[in-house]
Amino acid sequence: MNQKTIEHPFSIDGIGLHTGEKVSITVNPAPSNTGIIFIRQDIPEKPAIKADINSLLDVEKYPRRSSISNGNTHIHTIEHLMSAIYGLGIDNLIVEIRGGECPGLDGSAQIFVQNFLKAGLVEQNETKNYYKVKEPIYISENSSHIVALPSDTLKISYTLDYPNSLIKSQYASFEITPETYANEIAPARTFCLEEEVERLKMIGLGKGSDFNNTVVIGENGVIKNKFRFPNEPVRHKICDLIGDLALLGMPLKAHIIGIRSGHAINTKLVRTLKNLLHREKISAVYSDTALENKKPVLEMEDIEKIIPHRFPFLLVDRIIELEEDKRVIGVKNVSVNEWFFQGHFPGRPVMPGVLIVEAIAQVAGVLMLSKKENQGKLAFFMSIEQAKFRRAVRPGDQLILKVEVSRLKSKVGQVHGKAYVGDKIACEATLMFALVDS
Repeated sequence: MNQKTIEHPFSIDGIGLHTGEKVSITVNPAPSNTGIIFIRQDIPEKPAIKADINSLLDVEKYPRRSSISNGNTHIHTIEHLMSAIYGLGIDNLIVEIRGGECPGLDGSAQIFVQNFLKAGLVEQNETKNYYKVKEPIYISENSSHIVALPSDTLKISYTLDYPNSLIKSQYASFEITPETYANEIAPARTFCLEEEVERLKMIGLGKGSDFNNTVVIGENGVIKNKFRFPNEPVRHKICDLIGDLALLGMPLKAHIIGIRSGHAINTKLVRTLKNLLHREKISAVYSDTALENKKPVLEMEDIEKIIPHRFPFLLVDRIIELEEDKRVIGVKNVSVNEWFFQGHFPGRPVMPGVLIVEAIAQVAGVLMLSKKENQGKLAFFMSIEQAKFRRAVRPGDQLILKVEVSRLKSKVGQVHGKAYVGDKIACEATLMFALVDS
């Protein structure tokens, strides 16, 4: 299945549910592999923020919503829009927003869905990537729980429990398809108990909420409104959960089971999934099979033309990726015949940590000294910071040395390097070099 975007842009005006401020969005098509990008058009710099779990603001500090930030600029309450995007299977969009919060509209994702369908969904040339859960994941906090189980589709089951209210307990379960989402989930509106209203206002929330865009449930029923579904509250919880899952950045194949879960625990699950995805990517890219099939960018004789190190102190065998001024990946095959194993340690050979750092540094040196203007220079250590050693490196291990540039000037370079064995980090450190004439 291929990625999707929209055919035509559309705009929506509204009021933020929590800030009460007027806001407008214009949703635009985007190229393949863009993801969902928000751009604050009401700020002169027009900062862009990717809708990703790494951009998420602290849900404890900004409760009852999901908000993203680039460190200086925030965009609040994105979950209903993100839910509609994810539920309809859309992958790439540019969302121009004027204001600090997405419009609340009728308190559901339905109006977003209607606008997306009216704008038209179009397939793109790139294939859609999925993340499939392989092992059960369970997260629990107090009386809230969320579970992710392996599945060939996305299925969400949710149990809501308000024993001392009119809602009592509700349960719903859906296999998430665009049709099911649009008809059964998107129309479900945000809700709260009447007894919560004053407390929410006291902490500065709900300034744009009213009886039309929020289902307020009192002792005798819904106040000045009525349910769209008999179990509308649990359906809205599923709607919110889908919006949070969208922060993974790719569609998910899993059976998600939520029990009284909210944004805080939902996003902890997403962060766990993101970490698993990252580790699995590393494992796939740096597996022995992948490396055997990966043509080297630089062989050892090429490396010796760039850096001055020689046997027995040359600690990189080949370079498999080299992106000038950005990153480099090298390989060191750790043999039982390495000279340092004779004394470190007899009977239990372990590669010295300082030499792992040296191997990272040599790979960084290849990156910096391969530039035409730096050829013939030497790279001297200025500092080593935040060095961490996470596992021993033994004979037979293959070190994958990944270095990314933090700062690179004419005479000084700073990099962050990691040494992997398989998908596990053995060592990482931040290194600073001075480039001098030889």
